[in-house]
Amino acid sequence: MEALRVVLITIPRDEVKPFAKLLVDKRLAACVNIIPKTESYYWSEGKVNYDEESIVLAKTTPSKVEELIEYVKDNHPYEVPEVLTFKIAEGLPFYVDWVLEECGKTPLES
Repeated sequence: MEALRVVLITIPRDEVKPFAKLLVDKRLAACVNIIPKTESYYWSEGKVNYDEESIVLAKTTPSKVEELIEYVKDNHPYEVPEVLTFKIAEGLPFYVDWVLEECGKTPLES
């Protein structure tokens, strides 16, 4: 079984839905889940900052990870967005096959 990837991305709450939809439209992910409310504290510009964000969990294939990361880097509102990838070694075979199939299709026009 080809391992899948889950990509975790944090983004401002008011921008999450259109951003998540574009990841799917562009076939960079077969499925995106949004965890709508998270609070983030982080260091930036020499001080601790606070933001109300959402978490995006994008399910994709190894062959799409770099393209997905580049898309986030180019289109995310933050200068340094949080983008972390996790290898998924196993899963329900039908689901894994579905992710592989959907990520291999032609993107929708956006």
